[in-house]
Amino acid sequence: MIFFTKKKSFLKDLIPDNFVDIHSHLIPGIDDGAKTKEESFEIITELNRIGFKQYITTPHVMHTVWPNTNETIKNGEKELHDFVAKKENIPSIKAAAEYMMDTYFLELLQKEKLLTLKENYLLVEMSYLNPPLQLSEIIFEIQVAGYKPILAHPERYLFYHNNVDNYQKLKKMGCLFQLNLLSVTGYYGKNVAKTAEKLLNNKLIDFVGSDVHNLNQAQNFQNRLIIKEEEELKQAIQNNQLFLF
Repeated sequence: MIFFTKKKSFLKDLIPDNFVDIHSHLIPGIDDGAKTKEESFEIITELNRIGFKQYITTPHVMHTVWPNTNETIKNGEKELHDFVAKKENIPSIKAAAEYMMDTYFLELLQKEKLLTLKENYLLVEMSYLNPPLQLSEIIFEIQVAGYKPILAHPERYLFYHNNVDNYQKLKKMGCLFQLNLLSVTGYYGKNVAKTAEKLLNNKLIDFVGSDVHNLNQAQNFQNRLIIKEEEELKQAIQNNQLFLF
């Protein structure tokens, strides 16, 4: 008897025609994302082909590495918008930010208005080496300031992989979770994909994002999933409609 194993879906085939991306690095030259406006346009063109229609691009705000400010980000947003506006069939693009949760972030939180994805939804991240010692305090202060924290790519924090309770605690603190779509293709490694699937199975993922930095990453949307869980992933993708603008 011959058994046939059903092939897993291509990631691109799960993207709806009106998808809004809430995490990317498209503004050229201000972080580790696109280096030129031409490269930004190439990335956008590649993603347009599979259904991306709106982009909330999110440059890093990391004081010691990429000390972006509201001004540098909004200026970059305008330059990119003006460049792509000259092209045909270009989707809407606006800018927010991806904030590193550290001591400097707490100072920033107290002294100025932060760039949100929409309304009070704020994209934040942690170091890949270890969580901040004052993580609970930071998440509390984010909410006191009136924001809803969305933790970027929780599946990529290796120090949390061995215990799903770590993620449950973050959710109870008030964090929403944004999954990197390329994680489910194995782009960041099998352990990250396994954790992504675990989070999906436990219904812990709220939203998704491309987190694209370059054309190669955009092209990897042509790859197949390596996880089995598709329904929860599809639901998280659909949840991004909240951010349409």
